[in-house]
Amino acid sequence: MPQPNFAGYHIRKWFTQVEETLANETGVHADGEPVRKIVIAAAVHNPYAGRFSENLDDIVGDSPKLGEEFGRRITEAAGGLAVESYGKACLVGVNGEYEHGNAFLTAVFADPVRESVGGGKSWVPSTGKRGAPGTVIDVPLAHKDALYVRSHYDTVTVGFTDTPGPDEVVVIFAVATRGRLHARLGGIKADEIQGQDGLH
Repeated sequence: MPQPNFAGYHIRKWFTQVEETLANETGVHADGEPVRKIVIAAAVHNPYAGRFSENLDDIVGDSPKLGEEFGRRITEAAGGLAVESYGKACLVGVNGEYEHGNAFLTAVFADPVRESVGGGKSWVPSTGKRGAPGTVIDVPLAHKDALYVRSHYDTVTVGFTDTPGPDEVVVIFAVATRGRLHARLGGIKADEIQGQDGLH
């Protein structure tokens, strides 16, 4: 088993992906600022690969520290821009269980990320799957303070050429600086959020 190099984890690689959309699919310029989507990911050794364990504390135990590092990297990549939406995901190598990936994504991991982006009242949308290196996954995004803000329902697609290895989990967190360009399907607007229950 590889030796830990970050808290109790062995992280082989960090990834940062930034995309900025200046116009929509029909070429109409942004209605305001461009959409910047930022993805931070880490290829982490899976201590439970190849075996069943009822207890997953070797993953969950240090996940607040992992969340703090994700938050730091997101803030750095945002370069002072405010984050409005977020989402998380996992890619689990074939020697692991999908549950191992979910163990990396619990609230104790996500809460430090929430704090780093200025808080977030809504739950963080999540997805995941098992796969080989190069597997592509769509990370769901929603407004960080109110899930009923339809303009911020979105996705960002990511894939990593040499991970997950069979004994790895890729932990992924994505954010966006605004909703979709020219969103026009109604619902609560971002400037109408009440901020009371994570929904409205």
